[in-house]
Amino acid sequence: MVSDAPVGRTTDPSSLLTGLVQRVPHTRGALLLSSDGLVKAAHGLDTDTADHLAALASGLYSLARSAGIRFGGGGGARQVVVELDTALLFVSTAGSGVCLAVLAGSEADAAVLGDEMATLVKSVRPYPAAPARQPAERS
Repeated sequence: MVSDAPVGRTTDPSSLLTGLVQRVPHTRGALLLSSDGLVKAAHGLDTDTADHLAALASGLYSLARSAGIRFGGGGGARQVVVELDTALLFVSTAGSGVCLAVLAGSEADAAVLGDEMATLVKSVRPYPAAPARQPAERS
């Protein structure tokens, strides 16, 4: 069940993450990350947890994307869901080079959370894609 918290009209990534966490009961935190694991925006997570979750989500999404290419007819991956004993972790694409990761309690309604994530992704897509990191130049 979704709470009655108002849906904002903002497209600021941090505000969008805050709204998602507030609207979906049992959601603990959310973050936008680059596909290589760098935190772009977060809500509900301390810095160390956000960094750890970003690295983990990046790895999960990379594995899922590889599975999609190998076993899914060359397609990518839309979403990864990990069901832990007391939590759910969702990782989805949020545009070119950007992922959305959401951590929720096991009591969370996965369908509602998935719908809210899809809505957030549509709001985030107007932002520029996260450029891939370039190797450092050697002198």
